Amino acid sequence: MYNFVVWFCLLAGALGYNTPNTAFDRTAMVHLFEWPWNSIANECETFLAPHGFGGVQISPPNEHRVIYAPYWDPNVKRPWYESYQPISYGLNSRRGTEQQFADMVRRCNDVGVRIYVDAVVNHMCGEDAGVGTGSGGSAYNTGEFSFPGAGYSSNDFNQPLSRCKSSNGQITNYGDINEVRDCNLVGLLDLYTGSDYVRGQIASYFNKVIDLGVAGFRVDAAKHMWPGDIEAILGMTNDLNTAYFPANTRPFFFHEVIDKGGEPVKALDYINLGRVTDFIYGESLGNYFKNSNNLGDLWDFGKGKGAHWDLDSDKALVFIDNHDNQRGHGGGGNILTHSSPDQYKQAVAFMMAWPYGFPRIMSSYKFNEDWQGPPSDFDYNVIEPTFNADGSCSGDWICEHRWRSITNMVRWRSQAGSSSVENFQGGQDWVHFSRGSKAFIAIARYGTSLSKQVQTGLPAGEYCNLALVDYDSSAGTCTGSSTVSVDSSGNANIYISGQNDDTLLYIHVGALKNGPIVGPTNQPTNQPSSGGPTQGPNPTSPTGSERTVIFMYKPTSNGQFVTVRGGIDTSRRSGCGAPAESDNCAIPITHLMNGDDTFNKKKAGDHFLDWHGKESGQDWDTIGTPMVWTTNDANYYKTVENDGYGYTPLNKWGEHYWMVELDVDCSKTEEGGWFELKGLLAENEWESNRQQGECSGSKGGKPLLSSAGNHFALCGHVNVFKYNEDFCQIDNL
Repeated sequence: MYNFVVWFCLLAGALGYNTPNTAFDRTAMVHLFEWPWNSIANECETFLAPHGFGGVQISPPNEHRVIYAPYWDPNVKRPWYESYQPISYGLNSRRGTEQQFADMVRRCNDVGVRIYVDAVVNHMCGEDAGVGTGSGGSAYNTGEFSFPGAGYSSNDFNQPLSRCKSSNGQITNYGDINEVRDCNLVGLLDLYTGSDYVRGQIASYFNKVIDLGVAGFRVDAAKHMWPGDIEAILGMTNDLNTAYFPANTRPFFFHEVIDKGGEPVKALDYINLGRVTDFIYGESLGNYFKNSNNLGDLWDFGKGKGAHWDLDSDKALVFIDNHDNQRGHGGGGNILTHSSPDQYKQAVAFMMAWPYGFPRIMSSYKFNEDWQGPPSDFDYNVIEPTFNADGSCSGDWICEHRWRSITNMVRWRSQAGSSSVENFQGGQDWVHFSRGSKAFIAIARYGTSLSKQVQTGLPAGEYCNLALVDYDSSAGTCTGSSTVSVDSSGNANIYISGQNDDTLLYIHVGALKNGPIVGPTNQPTNQPSSGGPTQGPNPTSPTGSERTVIFMYKPTSNGQFVTVRGGIDTSRRSGCGAPAESDNCAIPITHLMNGDDTFNKKKAGDHFLDWHGKESGQDWDTIGTPMVWTTNDANYYKTVENDGYGYTPLNKWGEHYWMVELDVDCSKTEEGGWFELKGLLAENEWESNRQQGECSGSKGGKPLLSSAGNHFALCGHVNVFKYNEDFCQIDNL
């Protein structure tokens, strides 16, 4: 029994290392290569969170070597790779101080964007560094293997002819697994990670940044570390900070293992330690778009077909290019990069659309030499990114993640969720497919036009083509004129010119031209309805007030809230119209739950479920009866009971079920206790009209009333709906 428990705990830990720990429904990350900490914090708040990015891989935060004019080339000053030559595990680097680092982590977490540290722990700096001082002021002496800032001395390294068996201490034969893992990689002093002491020093570094709130790590040069050593270090790490993550959450780890075959070190060796970077994936996918490969062959792209043969989707970290191979380093190859923007956008779009691996988007800067560091002034201070009027980066920062056709695919991927690939069609120079009934994409090779009728799999509507326009969620409309009309059968006539930026077309259910929707079938007025009865509420309605719960499933982006309006549709009664206090269609309510500060502010003065929005005593920006975001994950770090959102035992279904708990005056409902409602995201962004049928659930049922395009809820029960769907479930409390 004891052995089983130990095995189970180890398995649970290994599985936990695969999970990116993103917030909400976010499913992608960006590598902001060499960005300063303050710039990253601002980017999280102003761009990444609003556009649905889940996390940021940052450059190494630890103290590193400072390289000015090495003897072999006096023109090389402050190259990017100095960041990959540690001096200590202090948090003072070219990108900022420890205080700035901690502030960045906090600010990004506060808006739901996670931070992943690029962890350089296989080695310290290059042996050529000699005697010097690091970016944080720590002294070092490579001739004596002395790094007092990190607590390392000569016994902590794999020195020549000791543990490293090559005569010069360098890796000279990649066919010798012992050399690869015990000798110096390109002259970098290799740490003896088999030592409990060294493991402890590395784990202490990991724990320091974990406690500050980071979500995970990229392990640099993991190929050059023994998997057993990494496993021991991971086992010494703390759970993530419960200020931002559920209790008992393990850090995310993804390991840099360059395995293209033909060498003894395999990606397979590391798959129980987290995810593994797939260097085959990006090169293979890039070749489809920059060469003449048949795009129709992408129908089964994935493990063993374009992606690494040993990596399942939940084990792979995928990318088109990275900071190394776009410079010809670290796997090299014929890589597609930002220097071929048309093909690059297509490759990234396909990566984001295809349900394989956890994708990382590269964000680069211009360089003429492979060593060149980030944009900087004459004193080599990094110049923070600045932006043009269209949101793109100015100067020497390229910022691929801000290119519209890449940015909008982040939200597309989240909308697609776990939906399967359907309606796949492809030819030599084009490909298109849907992800269930949630999202559709079409790609035409640059210079090739595509004009045809396609099956999108989507509900009818006029959709924004997000490859060419943006969607303004607050206004519920496209910012440009490029749209796609889908008929009631899911068909659409699409056209891609294949010229300039017009090589992609993609749409999803969260971005329709005129917003998803209209309000109730009959908007309330101060005049009596001509078709309703002349009396008040149906006399056969229940009497008294009943505790009533409403759930509305709606994945949302940061800053969005789900609100409901309702009561009795104005077609059923006379005397209906604003204000709510005298509205014969409004139903008196009392809120039974507290939420966060925003919810509490919005609910104050909300005494009726009505069609009008803000009541006289409610906050100025309230648009109805507010709800709170919930999940059924008992390990989620916030709870409805204690924090006003998060986990509640009433939620049996999953994330993104918005909830409100009310005391409802059942005597004001229709026969049998039925009343009506609709969800809203903004003042004029209603759900579309619904045709609700028989409801499932422990209570279930269907009202005798004819549909007016609204959801029907039952007083005194738990009512579960889905935004823009006819689904309904009614359970007993």
